[in-house]
Amino acid sequence: MSAAEEPVLSFAGVTVAYGHRIVAEGLDLDVSRGSVFALLGRNGAGKSSLVRCALGLQRPGKGRALLFGRDSWRHRASLLRRVGFVPEEPGAPPASSARQLASFCRRLHPRWDGESFARRLEQFGVPAELRFDRLSRGQKGIVMLALALAPEPELLVLDDPTLGLDAFARRFVFEELVGELADRGTTVFLTSHDLAGVEAIADRVGFLSAGRLATAGSLEELKQRHQCSLEDLFLRICQEGEAA
Repeated sequence: MSAAEEPVLSFAGVTVAYGHRIVAEGLDLDVSRGSVFALLGRNGAGKSSLVRCALGLQRPGKGRALLFGRDSWRHRASLLRRVGFVPEEPGAPPASSARQLASFCRRLHPRWDGESFARRLEQFGVPAELRFDRLSRGQKGIVMLALALAPEPELLVLDDPTLGLDAFARRFVFEELVGELADRGTTVFLTSHDLAGVEAIADRVGFLSAGRLATAGSLEELKQRHQCSLEDLFLRICQEGEAA
């Protein structure tokens, strides 16, 4: 398999458990280069745990997560230079401003688009000099997104990126930003509760239910096969998982 054909992100038999509670069991999943893949599931379904495994921030109980064909746990330091990440809960040194955070991150990435970083802050009215802990929840999310995009990553990982954002910012993330990245060949892997936004931009989706990947594939093919919207399909799979 050539580098172009190799999945950007893979889960191979991944199991994640917290004590006796299994949130993912024997999960196999490939995210192909250039795709926009949305991983969906209810709260507590294990989406954020799998994101952490994908980025080498958490070691699976069993199996392996692979980034660009390499074990993400063993090689995370070098692999994460090629990845942009927006966590579910924005986190940064409280006293640092967005400008200071950008100055620090710039040293870690050989490719850094400072103009795009500043432009995104300006577009959403985020003060570049204000302490991070004094920003609103939505402003913190925009800062994290701008930091993730400035290095022009090969893979963008978004863990519920629109949480706390207003309608304008959500539209920007889903319809403009992610769509533009997909057109440029950047791979996007995201989790989200905004099913309308996901339906507008994702080309592939997977559903986590009862610790397993209930189904995954082309969004349009799944909708046609089940003759329903993404929201109806999501509700159906959740109900089936609860009844199992």
